[in-house]
Amino acid sequence: MNRPQSIERMIEVVKKLPGVGPKMAERLCYHILKSPSYEIDRLIEVIQKAKQKIKICSVCYNMSETDPCPICCDNMKEKNILCVVETPQDLIAVSKVKDYNGLYFVLGGALSPLDAVGPADIRIDKLLNRLKKDEITEVILATDMDSKGETTAVYLAQLIKPLGIKVSRLGYGIPVGGDIEYADEVTIARAIAGRKEM
Repeated sequence: MNRPQSIERMIEVVKKLPGVGPKMAERLCYHILKSPSYEIDRLIEVIQKAKQKIKICSVCYNMSETDPCPICCDNMKEKNILCVVETPQDLIAVSKVKDYNGLYFVLGGALSPLDAVGPADIRIDKLLNRLKKDEITEVILATDMDSKGETTAVYLAQLIKPLGIKVSRLGYGIPVGGDIEYADEVTIARAIAGRKEM
């Protein structure tokens, strides 16, 4: 027996979420459909409110309800160190580490020639503009430890070093092929403490 078209359409939409395959999408959809209406209404409401309230910070490109974001407005931050990450999730992971008190910049992705993602597709120009404008003395490249993140880090180091800015890369702690957003605080703290100049 075929599923109703409305459920099929729902599964197709849910399947587009990252990390959700066909079986998981089906399970989530049936769970939602079995839930009380007030829970569904609440889910819809919080998604819509988040979509309306969230802005992109014009300084670091993190997601925030204010522009500039609270991190960029924090006068207790070290203004001369900039940690460059791929995603807002990576920024959140690094910000939990007590040993780092600098600022951030979210690239919005990583270079990937195979996926047709080049320098113009992420915020490299905006990063370079910020480095020329602000008094940054060190950039920590905290891109993922996979081939895309490594390619991005090497490319950025080649662009930043001629500006006379120290460029370092996260050290030991983050496994090769690992995503920063899934690392725990101790691992990220070790990686920041063990960063190496590029």
